[in-house]
Amino acid sequence: MASLVSVNTSETKGVRKTPVGEAKITTEGLKGDAHSGDWHRMVSLLAQESIDKMVKMGLDVGPGDFGENLTTEGVDLLSLPLGARFTIGGGVTLEMTQHGKECHDRCAIYHQAGDCVMPREGVFAKVVSVGEVKVGDKIEVLD
Repeated sequence: MASLVSVNTSETKGVRKTPVGEAKITTEGLKGDAHSGDWHRMVSLLAQESIDKMVKMGLDVGPGDFGENLTTEGVDLLSLPLGARFTIGGGVTLEMTQHGKECHDRCAIYHQAGDCVMPREGVFAKVVSVGEVKVGDKIEVLD
Protein backbone atom coordinates (compact mmCIF):
# COMPACT_ATOMS: atom_id res chain seq x y z
CA MET A 1 0.00 0.00 0.00
CA ALA A 2 1.31 3.43 -0.93
CA SER A 3 1.51 5.95 1.88
CA LEU A 4 2.78 9.35 2.93
CA VAL A 5 6.03 9.06 4.92
CA SER A 6 6.66 12.75 5.62
CA VAL A 7 5.13 16.21 5.11
CA ASN A 8 7.80 18.94 4.75
CA THR A 9 7.85 22.72 4.46
CA SER A 10 10.34 25.59 4.35
CA GLU A 11 10.05 29.37 4.31
CA THR A 12 12.68 29.75 1.55
CA LYS A 13 13.45 27.93 -1.71
CA GLY A 14 16.55 25.83 -2.37
CA VAL A 15 17.00 24.53 1.19
CA ARG A 16 16.17 21.37 3.08
CA LYS A 17 12.58 21.29 4.27
CA THR A 18 11.51 20.56 7.84
CA PRO A 19 9.17 17.62 8.53
CA VAL A 20 5.98 19.02 10.07
CA GLY A 21 3.81 15.89 10.38
CA GLU A 22 0.78 17.41 8.69
CA ALA A 23 -0.19 20.38 6.56
CA LYS A 24 -3.11 22.05 4.89
CA ILE A 25 -3.04 21.90 1.11
CA THR A 26 -4.66 24.95 -0.44
CA THR A 27 -5.36 25.83 -4.06
CA GLU A 28 -1.71 26.97 -4.27
CA GLY A 29 0.08 24.12 -2.48
CA LEU A 30 1.22 23.51 1.11
CA LYS A 31 0.23 26.38 3.35
CA GLY A 32 3.32 28.24 4.55
CA ASP A 33 5.72 26.67 2.06
CA ALA A 34 7.99 28.79 -0.16
CA HIS A 35 7.07 26.83 -3.31
CA SER A 36 3.33 27.34 -3.04
CA GLY A 37 1.82 29.63 -5.62
CA ASP A 38 -0.21 29.75 -8.81
CA TRP A 39 2.01 27.59 -11.04
CA HIS A 40 2.48 24.00 -12.19
CA ARG A 41 4.91 23.03 -9.40
CA MET A 42 2.71 23.73 -6.37
CA VAL A 43 3.66 20.49 -4.60
CA SER A 44 6.91 18.52 -4.90
CA LEU A 45 7.13 14.81 -4.19
CA LEU A 46 10.01 12.38 -3.75
CA ALA A 47 9.90 8.68 -2.94
CA GLN A 48 11.48 7.34 0.24
CA GLU A 49 12.98 4.70 -2.05
CA SER A 50 14.96 7.49 -3.80
CA ILE A 51 16.20 8.82 -0.46
CA ASP A 52 17.22 5.28 0.53
CA LYS A 53 19.48 5.14 -2.57
CA MET A 54 21.34 8.21 -1.30
CA VAL A 55 21.65 6.71 2.20
CA LYS A 56 23.20 3.57 0.65
CA MET A 57 25.75 5.87 -1.02
CA GLY A 58 26.76 7.07 2.44
CA LEU A 59 24.82 10.33 2.69
CA ASP A 60 23.22 11.23 6.01
CA VAL A 61 19.84 12.31 4.62
CA GLY A 62 16.15 11.76 5.25
CA PRO A 63 12.70 13.07 4.35
CA GLY A 64 12.67 16.76 3.46
CA ASP A 65 16.43 16.94 2.92
CA PHE A 66 16.02 17.15 -0.86
CA GLY A 67 13.46 19.94 -0.68
CA GLU A 68 10.39 17.81 -1.32
CA ASN A 69 7.04 18.70 0.22
CA LEU A 70 5.75 15.15 0.36
CA THR A 71 7.84 12.02 0.87
CA THR A 72 6.02 8.93 -0.40
CA GLU A 73 6.52 5.19 -0.13
CA GLY A 74 5.19 2.33 -2.22
CA VAL A 75 4.28 4.24 -5.37
CA ASP A 76 6.53 4.58 -8.43
CA LEU A 77 6.14 8.32 -8.95
CA LEU A 78 8.24 8.44 -12.12
CA SER A 79 6.04 5.83 -13.82
CA LEU A 80 2.95 8.02 -13.48
CA PRO A 81 2.29 9.91 -16.72
CA LEU A 82 1.84 13.65 -16.78
CA GLY A 83 -1.81 14.35 -16.06
CA ALA A 84 -2.17 11.33 -13.74
CA ARG A 85 -4.22 12.07 -10.66
CA PHE A 86 -3.82 10.62 -7.20
CA THR A 87 -5.46 11.16 -3.85
CA ILE A 88 -3.81 11.50 -0.47
CA GLY A 89 -5.76 10.87 2.70
CA GLY A 90 -9.41 11.66 2.67
CA GLY A 91 -9.76 14.47 0.22
CA VAL A 92 -6.62 15.91 -1.38
CA THR A 93 -6.25 15.23 -5.10
CA LEU A 94 -3.08 16.14 -6.99
CA GLU A 95 -2.30 16.03 -10.72
CA MET A 96 1.18 15.19 -11.99
CA THR A 97 2.62 18.12 -13.96
CA GLN A 98 6.38 17.51 -14.22
CA HIS A 99 8.96 14.75 -13.86
CA GLY A 100 12.31 15.93 -12.52
CA LYS A 101 13.69 19.40 -12.97
CA GLU A 102 16.69 21.17 -14.39
CA CYS A 103 19.16 22.52 -11.86
CA HIS A 104 21.08 25.43 -13.33
CA ASP A 105 23.37 25.81 -10.32
CA ARG A 106 24.32 23.59 -7.44
CA CYS A 107 21.76 24.57 -4.81
CA ALA A 108 22.16 24.59 -1.05
CA ILE A 109 20.72 21.08 -0.91
CA TYR A 110 23.51 19.76 -3.14
CA HIS A 111 26.18 21.44 -1.03
CA GLN A 112 24.64 20.28 2.24
CA ALA A 113 23.93 16.68 1.17
CA GLY A 114 26.69 16.12 -1.38
CA ASP A 115 24.22 15.17 -4.10
CA CYS A 116 20.64 15.97 -5.02
CA VAL A 117 18.33 13.24 -6.25
CA MET A 118 15.42 15.65 -6.72
CA PRO A 119 16.29 16.73 -10.29
CA ARG A 120 16.41 13.08 -11.40
CA GLU A 121 13.65 11.44 -9.39
CA GLY A 122 11.45 14.16 -7.91
CA VAL A 123 8.06 14.98 -9.39
CA PHE A 124 5.73 17.95 -9.23
CA ALA A 125 1.98 18.31 -9.07
CA LYS A 126 -0.77 20.88 -9.02
CA VAL A 127 -3.65 20.84 -6.56
CA VAL A 128 -7.02 19.61 -7.87
CA SER A 129 -8.84 19.39 -4.54
CA VAL A 130 -7.77 20.86 -1.21
CA GLY A 131 -7.66 19.42 2.29
CA GLU A 132 -5.21 18.25 4.91
CA VAL A 133 -2.50 15.62 4.65
CA LYS A 134 -0.62 13.86 7.43
CA VAL A 135 2.05 11.21 7.84
CA GLY A 136 0.57 7.77 7.31
CA ASP A 137 -2.13 8.87 4.85
CA LYS A 138 -2.91 6.38 2.09
CA ILE A 139 -1.98 7.38 -1.49
CA GLU A 140 -4.19 6.07 -4.26
CA VAL A 141 -3.52 6.52 -7.99
CA LEU A 142 -6.76 7.23 -9.86
CA ASP A 143 -7.57 5.69 -13.25
